[in-house]
Amino acid sequence: MQWKVLAVGDVVGAPGMGHIRRRLRQLKKSTGADFVVVNGENASVVGITPDQAEEILDAGADVITLGNHSFSKREITTYLDDSSRILRPANYAPQIPGRGWGVYESHWGDVAVIDLIGRCSMDYGPDNPFVVVEQILKQVEARFILVEIHAEATSEKLAMGYMLDGRVSAVWGTHTHVPTADNRVLPQGTGYVTDLGMTGPEESILGIRPELSIARFRGDLPQRYRWADGPTKMEGVLFTLDSQTGKCLRAERIDQWD
Repeated sequence: MQWKVLAVGDVVGAPGMGHIRRRLRQLKKSTGADFVVVNGENASVVGITPDQAEEILDAGADVITLGNHSFSKREITTYLDDSSRILRPANYAPQIPGRGWGVYESHWGDVAVIDLIGRCSMDYGPDNPFVVVEQILKQVEARFILVEIHAEATSEKLAMGYMLDGRVSAVWGTHTHVPTADNRVLPQGTGYVTDLGMTGPEESILGIRPELSIARFRGDLPQRYRWADGPTKMEGVLFTLDSQTGKCLRAERIDQWD
């Protein structure tokens, strides 16, 4: 038997939230996904609010993951402590609110989700994700183990994938908002992709109005980022897992457009 996991790329602003509300449950049904993980750290462009987190969960997500903008909205801190279905990176300092991994029930058995953040060009001085994930895996007995690494460097994400190959069901990257073409099953049976992509405005630079990003790179006076208008998209990967072994059988790109 097979068990399917849908991993959805970073949700950006009101356009991304609208697409999630309109399309996620439909996509979950059409792909036959049994479990859905959505990165929501850009739901407010920078950060996420408790109301936005609840909307993503109500739309069909089983777990929300975050990254370097986890605490950009201060009102999220209490929510992170109260809700087990939203994760901030596990390799942040232990006194920071929230949790970095969890084990969740499914009809095929327990599934563990681990959220990590890379250290290349990232803030907050996170602990070493390669060391932290080893410590977490010693505590996890679930058959299905899913690992997200929110990182800038493709080499860091690839290194995590190969280190965990054969030990977890899937490893995927987020943060760059641009989908990579390397979705595959690694030699020892772990599904992998370097970056899922994003959910938000189609004609944009990482979800933001192109002219704002262009102005920044030109060296113009800084302006507040605003999301782009127009049609939206949702990008991610569908991982098909063997329900007996937890190994990945297929890793397929999912691209949904308005």
